[in-house]
Amino acid sequence: MIAQILQSEDFDFLKYLSEKYSVENILNHQNIFIEVRDIQKNTFLQSELFLQEFIKSKKMFLVEYSDQKIDFILLADSIHNLYNYFNQITLIKQNHIVQEILGAIEHYSKVNEYKIGERLFNFNKPYLMGILNVTPDSFSDGGKYINPDIAVTHALEMIDDGADIIDIGGESTRPGSEPVTAEEEIRRIVPVIKEILKQRPEAIISVDTYKSRVASEALEAGAKIVNDISAFTFDPELADVCKHYNATVVLMHIIGTPKTMQNNINYREVVSDIYDFLKLQTDHALEKGIEKIIIDPGIGFGKRVDDNFKIIKRLKDFKSLGYPILIGVSRKSFIGKTLNLDVEERDLPTAVIEALSIFNSARIIRTHNVKNGKQIIKLLSEII
Repeated sequence: MIAQILQSEDFDFLKYLSEKYSVENILNHQNIFIEVRDIQKNTFLQSELFLQEFIKSKKMFLVEYSDQKIDFILLADSIHNLYNYFNQITLIKQNHIVQEILGAIEHYSKVNEYKIGERLFNFNKPYLMGILNVTPDSFSDGGKYINPDIAVTHALEMIDDGADIIDIGGESTRPGSEPVTAEEEIRRIVPVIKEILKQRPEAIISVDTYKSRVASEALEAGAKIVNDISAFTFDPELADVCKHYNATVVLMHIIGTPKTMQNNINYREVVSDIYDFLKLQTDHALEKGIEKIIIDPGIGFGKRVDDNFKIIKRLKDFKSLGYPILIGVSRKSFIGKTLNLDVEERDLPTAVIEALSIFNSARIIRTHNVKNGKQIIKLLSEII
């Protein structure tokens, strides 16, 4: 069972909801929805009494599946009113549906504060993650920073330009890319991590890997964040490594692997499907004892062009997971395909989409152009 707060003016999504629940007035409702999915029918029937108020007022709609599961959606005027209603149900606070709904509402307005290394990150404001690819074949800058000295110099420049985090990757994850061995990945990234920290001990380093062995070596060298494109699904041992080192983790959504992720893309509803995956994997991380979690919907990783725009437009719909949202749109192909631009021409439209992402609740921007990102954050700090 998963509860999600939805706050959308996207006509296509509202049309999807109206068709799913066979009700037209959803199209005219532009306030707050809460959708609860995959409820066992027996669980729903046991909870029907406290839902009667919504049923009578025609603010609740449901759909039943043949496998004895039910989805329902509630319409509300505000999150505050919805919270007050469910928080007053003192006699059945232990009801699983009530708990799930209250949790989603509480998470929606939550502001996370993580101590990463010696630095306190308050995600009431956005931060910048600078991209450092020490690979020969990354889509944007493959081979440019394969030399460790050049890589370190670029990392220090990004820090000086305002990067709060340096995200170092030793394996390309562009569409169609081939994996490399853990040994090769370690050889590429660990010397760079050590040298950056030698020159800037206060730097916050993230390692972009899905391999437990690579993460272990990088964390031992001083990295503080593990950025896993698979959200612990490629290498189950990675979660234990992250727990051992008290690492902050970035859990991202992907379909398939980088080699296959753009083949046979199919979603029931893209944001809901990604949300459900991230809910499952963040719960898994919590069960492993990991507390500092960041989520990434995975722009470009098993997404069509239109899917990417839907995610950006509806980023707020991930807030009820209760974790800071990271977004990585920098120079990606959906920008190039939309505007017919080569990689080196995509920094301006990247900046536009990064600004929109921050406005829509992203709190970490993973970017190649740190100078642009810093200006975006400075401007938006006067607005948001």
